[in-house]
Amino acid sequence: MASHILPNLLLLLALAVSRSAAGSATSPYLRPPPIETLSTPLADDADGTTPQQVHISMVGTNKVRVTWITEDDAPATVDYGLQEGKYGESSTGSTSTYSFSALYTSGKIHEAVIGPLDPDSVYYYRCSGNPAREFSFKTPPASLPIKFVVIGDLGQTGWTNSTLNHISRSNYDILLLPGDLSYADLNQPSWDSYARLVEPLASSRPWMVTEGNHEIETIPLIESTPFKPYNARYHMPYEESTSLSNLFYSFDAAGGAVHVLMLGSYTDFDASSDQFKWLQADLAKLDRSKTKWLFALIHAPWYNSNKAHQGDGEDMRKAMEETLYAARVDAVFAGHVHAYERFAPVYNSKKNQCGPLHITIGDGGNREGLANKYIDPQPSISLFREASFGHGQLQVANGTHALWSWHRNDDDEAVVVDSVWITSLLSNPACHKKN
Repeated sequence: MASHILPNLLLLLALAVSRSAAGSATSPYLRPPPIETLSTPLADDADGTTPQQVHISMVGTNKVRVTWITEDDAPATVDYGLQEGKYGESSTGSTSTYSFSALYTSGKIHEAVIGPLDPDSVYYYRCSGNPAREFSFKTPPASLPIKFVVIGDLGQTGWTNSTLNHISRSNYDILLLPGDLSYADLNQPSWDSYARLVEPLASSRPWMVTEGNHEIETIPLIESTPFKPYNARYHMPYEESTSLSNLFYSFDAAGGAVHVLMLGSYTDFDASSDQFKWLQADLAKLDRSKTKWLFALIHAPWYNSNKAHQGDGEDMRKAMEETLYAARVDAVFAGHVHAYERFAPVYNSKKNQCGPLHITIGDGGNREGLANKYIDPQPSISLFREASFGHGQLQVANGTHALWSWHRNDDDEAVVVDSVWITSLLSNPACHKKN
């Protein structure tokens, strides 16, 4: 077992067992006061061709898309290699820009796909041939175990920075973000500030994202195309999963042992929609003798005992829950509600051992603050809830067991407050038939 998985599994075992055996709980923890919104400027020594806002995402199981911005024209090339300062390979991609409301024009948005790459290896790279900045990233492993970080509703505040600092010490392989990234909310320079803030992490590990309501960004009669800035800046590998839209896609990890569905809460999802038809086709292609784990990300939660955003995900739940249940999705991660909540395995609003675990993780650090009012009494399907900023870690140890843990930002220290062992539904004989 990989060295970055085993120590955490052993250290958290006692806590995980106690949490999984405990009943419902609402944490009495009192949240700290708000922290200021951050603005991350361009580095003082940067010029018009200096690569900035660098981030990477997976393309298939052995390639990576590198995305970056320059203020002026520059080549869309990435030079890369396995040794610092030595780049034996090079890839050329494309460049685009977008304008928004006649008041903003983006920098030159470059992207290039590099690979095939060796698994579990550190690559060094530079963008646009610029020697001033060298970056590095580690590729995910080609088999289990694998470690994901999950954060939602990230924003760019002091609490965001605290969350990012904690994540940077977690030695994860892939980050999953279920929507609401920058909280630009029409103010386009905030997208630039956000991408500079997250660049140290987003340039060093794959960040796989899906959209939230704050990515819609439309202005009546002026900007009618939703998700215009998001789609321009965050090109996810939808083509590789035969999706017709950047707003929903899937990808494999750990050599196909894990399949992740990145679903769109703010694009059509009824039975006649492209997304619904794509989802059914994507699931039908899975070979479950190889794909041991199946996870899904959405933005608006389907289950929620917080008073904030009640019912926002209900239409999508009614449209898609049966499909995910039949496919034996192991866990569904959501954002939107600015708090943490973990539910029991559930289907059709009732506990069901063959239903997915539902987890709300919309507590990355956004500027709107926390949602601290809950419905009482706590529903029996809600096992733990707390209105605090933090992040989650999903350590998939093998084909049958994974450890989920939630890490609260407590006085700027990451504290494990909730954790549970998850047994894959595929390994549960009771779930081999559709119950």
